[in-house]
Amino acid sequence: MLRRATLRVTRPRLAVLTAVHAHPHADTDSIIGVVREDLGAVSHQAVYDVLRALTAAGLVRRLQPRDSVARYEARVGDNHHHAVCRSCGAIADVDCVVGHAPCLTPDGAPFEVDEAEVIFWGRCPACAAATTVPADGAATPQTSPGQGSTAAPDPGQLS
Repeated sequence: MLRRATLRVTRPRLAVLTAVHAHPHADTDSIIGVVREDLGAVSHQAVYDVLRALTAAGLVRRLQPRDSVARYEARVGDNHHHAVCRSCGAIADVDCVVGHAPCLTPDGAPFEVDEAEVIFWGRCPACAAATTVPADGAATPQTSPGQGSTAAPDPGQLS
């Protein structure tokens, strides 16, 4: 993949690309942790530089939902969308909503649209199941100790 993208094959690039493939939607800090498990010492800047190069080469896609850090995935080139849980921050892929890319075309756009980036917001199945609805109809989230709406999801749970 790196050679086809005319990038030099280096251990850091291989480690970052492998980490992104193994942990879809992981943030940079999570990727750094995985790369360090593989390579040992590696600087934050080296991982940032590799992610930038892989993104520019089209091997990795960067997404950044509102109020979130940047996330990376290896699923590229198919113009898919994402669903983000408002409670835990989990991210899931959603196939193109209508037909083929760009799958949505705005009326009267002064551009030739070739891609649509859509983020659906809601609650993942686990967070939805953890919500109780009392007789008055007001939903009450049921969180366990140490769990809350601002907690960053475990990259192993992101898929």
